Amino acid sequence: MAFWLVKEEPTSFSWEQFVAEGRTAWTGVRNHQARNNLRRMRPGDWVLYYHSGRRPEVVGLARVAGEPHPDPTASKGDWVAVDLEPVRPLPRAVPLAVLNADPALAGLAILRQPRLSVAPVTSAQFRRILELAGESPTGVRPETGLSPGAERLE
Repeated sequence: MAFWLVKEEPTSFSWEQFVAEGRTAWTGVRNHQARNNLRRMRPGDWVLYYHSGRRPEVVGLARVAGEPHPDPTASKGDWVAVDLEPVRPLPRAVPLAVLNADPALAGLAILRQPRLSVAPVTSAQFRRILELAGESPTGVRPETGLSPGAERLE
């Protein structure tokens, strides 16, 4: 199981829109490194949903819902998409300033490469972001990313 962070402008596709749709194909990625990250995603992987733009912050938790597949929005090239589904909003958003200030997150890919729209997150980074979001600081299981008893919302 792997952990990821995806970024999107809330004016383009907000967390609320994502939840309303219930599932989406993550399309339109045209950066080679982000594309390679999409290729590495597998069903069941956990995804942090990050709003970029004026108020950059991690706002929700999602899961990879399908294998990578050709991006239907690409007219040429070797681009891929992956299906994602929302799990739940975070108890509180984690702003970019908080991510930047936390020494445990110093190696976070989006802090080193802020334009990267799909980035890996280590288990420890994932757990720390959940803690900052108000998840129980104890008992967060790295294998699921959730606190005991906090299984996915149906």
